[in-house]
Amino acid sequence: MSEHAVSSPEITFSPEHASGTKKIWKTFWILSIITIAELGIGLAIYNIHKGPDPSAALVLFFKGMVCILTLAKAYYIVSIFMHLGDEIRNMIMTIVVPLLLFVWFITAFLWDGNAWKNLRNTDGGSRTAPTEQVQQHAPAAVDNHEKK
Repeated sequence: MSEHAVSSPEITFSPEHASGTKKIWKTFWILSIITIAELGIGLAIYNIHKGPDPSAALVLFFKGMVCILTLAKAYYIVSIFMHLGDEIRNMIMTIVVPLLLFVWFITAFLWDGNAWKNLRNTDGGSRTAPTEQVQQHAPAAVDNHEKK
C-alpha cells in the first residue's frame, strides 16, 4: 500500500482557498444582488396592494419568488459562512436532514392546528359550525325603553 493511498472516498483534505479578499467580495456581491432583488419584489408587492385592483395571482407569484430567493440566500450563507460547503457529504447530511425534519414537524403541527380550529364547535365535523349573528338594536326599541 502506498503512503498516498486514500482509505475512504469521504476523507478529503481541506480545499485550496482562494485569495481571501476575492472570496469576500464575491460573497458580498452575490448576497447584495439577492437582497436588492428581494427588496424590489417587496416594493412591487406593496405597490400592487396599494393599487385599485390587486391581482392575487401576481402577488402570489412575487411571494413565491421572494421565498425562492430567501432560500438561495440562506443556502449560500450556510455554505460560505458556516463552511458547510467545504465539508464531506456525511457531515452535511447530519445537519441538513434533521433541519428538514424540523421544518416538516412545524408544518405538520400548523396544518393540524388549523384543521382543529376549523372543526371547533362542529362536534368533530358532524354538524355545521354556527355563524355569528350580529344583533342590531332597533331605534324604536331604544325609544320605547326611554319613554317608560
